[in-house]
Amino acid sequence: MEIKKRRFSITPFQKKIDKPWGYEIIYTNEDSPVVGKILHLNGGARLSLQYHDAKEETLCLIKGEALITLSDKNEKRVEIPMELNKGYFVVINQVHRVTATTDADLIESSTPEKGNTVRLEDDAGRDTETEKMRNMKNRGWNK
Repeated sequence: MEIKKRRFSITPFQKKIDKPWGYEIIYTNEDSPVVGKILHLNGGARLSLQYHDAKEETLCLIKGEALITLSDKNEKRVEIPMELNKGYFVVINQVHRVTATTDADLIESSTPEKGNTVRLEDDAGRDTETEKMRNMKNRGWNK
């Protein structure tokens, strides 16, 4: 088996992106086959009510208090208090949202951000985010 040493790295990586609800820190290199993020939600703020057409993710609350809304197999939306240090798996096309009841930090691990983030509701009035928008500096929400 050939080892691709050119991909070896000893340089840490971080990309911080401000969001209407707080910020996210991406800590995986852009060429990684997985994506790791820290999401910081300000108390009272919430993510879009959304689904992804090409991305799966796991969300884990590591600090604070938050509620997660998930659609079940009958497409009914269920709001659940998140438990610390437990993962909530979100599959492709599953509607979801996180609402912070206090300042909250979450870890998100996911497949690469491909396809669309379809926003059904958004407190900042953002539209669906496409791959093209995602590659822009403002990530499509700073109008």
